[in-house]
Amino acid sequence: MELSVNIPALLFPAISLIMLAYTNRFLALSNRVRMLHDKYQLIEQKHIIFGQIKNLKYRIKLIQNMQTYGVASLLLSIVSMFFIFIEYQGVAKFVFALSLITFSISIFLSLIEIRLSTRAIELELSDMEGLEDPSVMEYLQKKFERD
Repeated sequence: MELSVNIPALLFPAISLIMLAYTNRFLALSNRVRMLHDKYQLIEQKHIIFGQIKNLKYRIKLIQNMQTYGVASLLLSIVSMFFIFIEYQGVAKFVFALSLITFSISIFLSLIEIRLSTRAIELELSDMEGLEDPSVMEYLQKKFERD
């Protein structure tokens, strides 16, 4: 199979959009950390806020790695296009494969970060009693009973 310049170029919009999403998540987290830090200084339930800040610090590191692998994927796509241009198909295919692998790692880290964001919400709500986590079926039953 011959690799054309168009194939690596197809990753450009996908990588650009995912990098924008990663940056938005990072900005939201950094604002949340600042707010929680101020709140930590003022209130007495510091263990809950400390757990949230710890979670957010880890998520920020994950986002940093997500962005790093996303940028690496973009750069490797460009390098792949260069090797296609100078007609080194074998090297171009190898570099493009690396680009796909780094993009996959970035998306996998994003999945982990999304899972951790759920844990952060659970920490936020941990001081409220009586909150149950209904199953999907229980949720649907209650939803249809109201209608």
